[in-house]
Amino acid sequence: MTEPIRVSDNQAERRYEAWVGDDLAGFLTYRLGPGRIVLVHTETEDGWHGHGVGGRLAASALDDARGRGLRVTPLCPFVADYISHHPEYDDLVHPSDD
Repeated sequence: MTEPIRVSDNQAERRYEAWVGDDLAGFLTYRLGPGRIVLVHTETEDGWHGHGVGGRLAASALDDARGRGLRVTPLCPFVADYISHHPEYDDLVHPSDD
């Protein structure tokens, strides 16, 4: 893969989208609440597995949450696992979700 993965927040669809060129490579759905973002489900499109799409989505969503001062509820098992391997995001996890 030579093109970078671009992640954007599609607020109308309530999901972060990963794009490679003109191809939608994956997405991470979310719900917003007062002071919180619930990361619900990560999906990588066929042909994009193993290219770092899921990790890029997780990192982008977590970085965005930090920038917006939101706590995170990682309902998505992929995001929860990502956080367990990247302890720099531990402080974002909502206390009731520990």
